Amino acid sequence: MYVEQAFVRRVLARVALFAGIRRATWLALTIAAVLRSPSARAEEPSHPPSQSARGTTSALAPPVLLEGVQAEYPSGETAAPRDAAVVLRLLIATDGSVAEAGVQRSGGEAFDDAARAAAMKLRFAPARRDGVPVAARILYRMEFHARSVPDAARVPAVVAASPESAAATTSAAPKLSAPPLSSSSSGAAPPSAPAPAAPVEVSVRGQSAADRLRQSAEAVKVVETKREEDRSADMGDVLARTQGVSVQRSGGLGSDTRFSLNGLTDDQIRFFLDGLPLELSGYPFGISNVPVNRVERAEIYSGVVPLRFGADALGGAVNLVTDQDLRGTHAAGSFEAGSYGTGRLAVTARHLDEATGLFLRVSGFADGSKNAYPIDVQQPDAAGVPHPVTVLPFHNGYAAAGGSVEAGLVDKPWARRLLVRGFATGWDRQYQSNLVMTIPYGGVSYGETALGGTIRYENVFWHRLTVSVVGGHAYTRGHFLDVASCIYDWYGRCVLPNRTTGETDALHHDQLTWEHATLGRLNLAYQTPGQAVRLNLSPTFTTRTGDERIQADPSALDPLNAKRDLFSQVLGAEYEVDPFERTLQNVVFGKYYLQMLRGEEPVAGGILRRRDRDTNRFGVGDELRYRLTPFLWTKASYERATRLPRPDEVFGDDALIHANLELLPETSDNFNLGVGLDARDTAAGAFRGEVNGFVRNAKQLIVLLGNDRYQTYQNVFGARSVGVEGAAGWTSRGEHFSLDANATYQDFRNTSHEGTFGGFAGDRIPNRPWLFANAAARGQLANVVRRRDLLALIWNTHYVLGFFRSWESIGLLSTKQTIPTQLVHTVALTYAADAGDLRITSSFEVQNLTDERVYDFYGIQRPGRTFFTKTTLEY
Repeated sequence: MYVEQAFVRRVLARVALFAGIRRATWLALTIAAVLRSPSARAEEPSHPPSQSARGTTSALAPPVLLEGVQAEYPSGETAAPRDAAVVLRLLIATDGSVAEAGVQRSGGEAFDDAARAAAMKLRFAPARRDGVPVAARILYRMEFHARSVPDAARVPAVVAASPESAAATTSAAPKLSAPPLSSSSSGAAPPSAPAPAAPVEVSVRGQSAADRLRQSAEAVKVVETKREEDRSADMGDVLARTQGVSVQRSGGLGSDTRFSLNGLTDDQIRFFLDGLPLELSGYPFGISNVPVNRVERAEIYSGVVPLRFGADALGGAVNLVTDQDLRGTHAAGSFEAGSYGTGRLAVTARHLDEATGLFLRVSGFADGSKNAYPIDVQQPDAAGVPHPVTVLPFHNGYAAAGGSVEAGLVDKPWARRLLVRGFATGWDRQYQSNLVMTIPYGGVSYGETALGGTIRYENVFWHRLTVSVVGGHAYTRGHFLDVASCIYDWYGRCVLPNRTTGETDALHHDQLTWEHATLGRLNLAYQTPGQAVRLNLSPTFTTRTGDERIQADPSALDPLNAKRDLFSQVLGAEYEVDPFERTLQNVVFGKYYLQMLRGEEPVAGGILRRRDRDTNRFGVGDELRYRLTPFLWTKASYERATRLPRPDEVFGDDALIHANLELLPETSDNFNLGVGLDARDTAAGAFRGEVNGFVRNAKQLIVLLGNDRYQTYQNVFGARSVGVEGAAGWTSRGEHFSLDANATYQDFRNTSHEGTFGGFAGDRIPNRPWLFANAAARGQLANVVRRRDLLALIWNTHYVLGFFRSWESIGLLSTKQTIPTQLVHTVALTYAADAGDLRITSSFEVQNLTDERVYDFYGIQRPGRTFFTKTTLEY
């Protein structure tokens, strides 16, 4: 009863926290609605210059009209001539022709047809980015004027064509003014001079921030989440659909997650939110629990990590990018409900006062689930003989809530951005069993609360020097509880009293841990045409201590009282050259790593022994991209990477993962070689694809190992991952249908010939998938019930070939513990429509459609068929 009451109290605390966040959110929405004047809606926003993947300014030349065409007045309208105007959305191809002409604002069916027919004959000089022709979309206005002539049936009216203002378009893009067209028929009075051309918004296709990253020299995959926001998938599900990425889970919502990239996993991959470490951004409990609706795109860096992150990653990094558009007023919210008592809520709102530059953004989320899905276990009968049964977990709940407030100044002469952000988050999770689901638990739980803040400053000096400074601090409090007074069976019944030992080991536990982490980051970039020099300095300081509140001998030494400090610093410099009008791009960089560990560990005699260690490492790297054609390129990259042990690896979590103060840094030689394709606006639609080969040759690899009760991080002397990954996709013209597929093969093997794992030289590293694939199909229809609505049907499938839980050279094949081959399908139906300024989206999704028995880890069963509904509102 004590355990359940404690868990309920912590959940109620999270709910209370979220209630405060919700009130703050609606208060911000109310203030924003008052501040947002009607005139502000029609006001042209000021657009910042287009930025490249690394922050360099890109030159964009908009399309220029070369040949105008006379549009004929529709013959069916001559009986009762009238003025009309049609606004078209034109796609200008790289050869200057009009590839598509869609109606943005109708003037009537006959006028729309006449305008489209004329627009397809227009000729432009194509848009260019840094001299390279690119496709562009513009809004173009055609006006039809009825004229008083003797015979309206024979004399066509004058048609004036001009660019159309696109103030409502949301993309931050440059503007152009094109000369107006005018024409008249023989014998007609000359037309009056048309009004001056209004500015036109140009949206350059293939040159969004995501596409510039894809086509840069960086070894990066970009996952855009706009379509995923309407669905029930979390960030783990979204990222798991990407080639090279594997996400393994130990259960349902809130369960432990292992993220793997090209074979390397856990803390060997660094995670960021808008360039800041995830644990210092309010999400210390993992990337899978970041709300998808907060994320605009995910950047996955394979093996070679850009200098700007100031990271010491071994196998890569994942950067989640939130909405970077600070203009105007925007608000969004979503609510999701699903099987097994699952519910998720996320809200966000922002407002920028254009006159003063004052900016405010609030966001919050709340997640919860009982995770009471059927599992197959062995339950002893009255005689103690185990029998297979299917039960519902009774102690598997999860609850989390959090929020943040961000305020500051934007677009000032002395600061492009000066923003201060504060956050508070917390979560609690019940543990239903041991690591392989052989022993049920009824009173084990763990939770964390995180509080913190960051301050960010960015500006450009002398049009060449970019300065970015970030500072942050986070306080995290962890609580591990194992004080059950009973031994439970799988039905939640107390079968035996247990007043002296815990369920996880031989002792009761009521542990508290406190961790303070402070981050500083300085990025400097000096840019000239075709080249740039950048510097980065990123120090981090972490200190941790704790308290075991239940001890058999209160006077004895408490190991958790040991003070442990960890200082890490990454210093780096890079030089980028981009000659030949962006055909060739090369970036060479160097990094220096420093770590100072100051810790204490208990030894015999009930004393604490000092353990200190200083580490210095150097690393180098190079990234190269060569553009074969405007839509085809090849890349190669290398980094001699070093990763310094993280606090949770060195110090453990003081619960199920024990400390290991002897951990050494790990190093790896990372190689990537690939080719990419992005061919849009073809007669058959848009085609995309890439093929990459990779090598990861790691030494002193840190791996989480242990038994069924506890684990520790240990150094494996050597491991090598060699593999290939590929992806291909197609979208039909008009975007009515799309297909995507990807596959990954990775051969990740132990190369140690001595030490603890010397006897397993040549074996695959256990408990990791080595062949997996994804496929997706999407069909959608617009204007189904009302104008601008959208109905979409989506199918996803995920395949994983079976793999061994332990070293493959141990035991007979028939007796090995294996994760079986799995094929899992998901189907979703979404519908979106406008209600004034409000965009409403509803979805219904079925995950694990065929109700497969799914395992990511040996013995840990994941949910079967699951149903979800989600509603999203966007203003």
